[in-house]
Amino acid sequence: MEGLLAEDAEASKDEVVPTFTGEHLRICPQDYTCCASRTEEQLSQRSGADLRALVAEAAAFLLSTLSSRQHRFQDFFRELLAGAERSLQNMFTRSYGHLYAQHARLFQGLFVELRRHLQGAQPGLDEALGDFWARLLERMVPLLNPQYSFPAGYLECVGRQADGLRAFGDSPRQLRMQVTRAFIAARALVQGLATGREVVAQAVQLSPTRECRRAHMRLSYCPLCRGTPTLKPCSGFCLNVMKGCLASTTEMDPEWERYLDAMTQLAERLGGPFNFELAADSIGVKISEGIMYLQEHGVQTSAKVFQSCGSPRPTPARSRRAPREETKRRFRTYSPEEKPTTAAGTNLDRLISDVKEKLRLMRRFWVMLPHTLCSDEKVAADVTNEDLCWNGQARGRYLPDVTGDGLVNQINNPEVEVDISQPDLPTRQHLLALRSATSHLVGACNGQDVDFQDADEDGGSGSGAGYHEDRPAPGAGRGVVGGVSSGSHPPADTHSPHSGKGSSSSSQHSQSSGARPTPPSEDALPARAALALLCLLALLGGW
Repeated sequence: MEGLLAEDAEASKDEVVPTFTGEHLRICPQDYTCCASRTEEQLSQRSGADLRALVAEAAAFLLSTLSSRQHRFQDFFRELLAGAERSLQNMFTRSYGHLYAQHARLFQGLFVELRRHLQGAQPGLDEALGDFWARLLERMVPLLNPQYSFPAGYLECVGRQADGLRAFGDSPRQLRMQVTRAFIAARALVQGLATGREVVAQAVQLSPTRECRRAHMRLSYCPLCRGTPTLKPCSGFCLNVMKGCLASTTEMDPEWERYLDAMTQLAERLGGPFNFELAADSIGVKISEGIMYLQEHGVQTSAKVFQSCGSPRPTPARSRRAPREETKRRFRTYSPEEKPTTAAGTNLDRLISDVKEKLRLMRRFWVMLPHTLCSDEKVAADVTNEDLCWNGQARGRYLPDVTGDGLVNQINNPEVEVDISQPDLPTRQHLLALRSATSHLVGACNGQDVDFQDADEDGGSGSGAGYHEDRPAPGAGRGVVGGVSSGSHPPADTHSPHSGKGSSSSSQHSQSSGARPTPPSEDALPARAALALLCLLALLGGW
């Protein structure tokens, strides 16, 4: 800092004696000064960079928190899905041995599609699940009717009948509802955290106006030019400068609050009716239940297939494998009491509780940003030190009133000339990004798969579960209206649900936001599980 002073200005630890008059100064008071014209201009340029650095430092908590929680949830969901796949593979491998190892691609392919959808790939999850059940039916029908021969063309016809036949009972619909909504919510939460981080990262890259740079120069460096480098600006002076410089940025606050509301509500749904842990656990269970249903209704299903696709050609009867003791094992999931944590040493409840608390701390960040900056003792004097601070002209009390918060209130700002007609272009872009993200999150709260990138500014709204956030301490947060007001938007890797596939929730899952679904248990499986597993063994052995 001293390196920019005029060569004839000699600084001491606390004060510098001004050595020449300041008629040449354009920003600082034209009194005795230590700064030449070139020094004042250089300090003015540095002032803009200093303001950006202050804002970035204040936003560091937002950036680090949103980024770390994004990766933490992303890794957690991937790990849960990998655990569900290992659970299914281990059970079927124990039951069928090398037969499953030779013919496991059908099930492995399903998990590949689940992982791709979790990462945002097309097509939609509905299509992937429907394709899985169709292919499974193509393999099951020949095993239910070993007296017939089924060429490839015939089996394609069988697969096309899967939806209409309801060959696997209600299991496909239940699996689709539970898994699809949970995956939509999980993916939207991760994308929402990423979008919030991107908006913050871009918003802190300020481009201060000329008026802002001059005001911040008067605030931060003019005391230096007056020979009092340690004299801190008055709190009111600092607030007026910061409110004027950040006027457009503070306009982000309403959309930011709606974004936080939607994030909080979606996090709650992930731990309640859209529980991702239970959805991952249900994959193997629903597949087992579907196979059992087909085993028990094989005659009726075969008759419907023959009616739709024609009578197959007879073939010599096939021999069936003798049952082995291990085929009588039921597909089993962990109970909540014994369910292990992931390798990351956490579980969904802890992650949700943590992110909700962090989101609460982020409330009112933008509108409170000027106050946050001016409360820093490195930036401004304490409010109790009103008579011994820099008031813009000299040491003394700052007399002008402090303007209100927000863009409109800056019309009478005594320190910064502000265009109050509308936020600047970058801020408007940030608002659109937040509105788009909020619409995506609201859609996910309602089980709708929408995408951040294909946003419709006039998108529909959704009230969600009517979640009410606990209020933070005064000055740290603002009241939140119950429910979520959506902004706008549809999704980038969105795939609308097929009209013919079940659209209502499984009866096992409450639609209320506070109800947590009961995890599936062994007792929920039909008593004839052994027959279904035996059927699957024969199925795999026949291919």
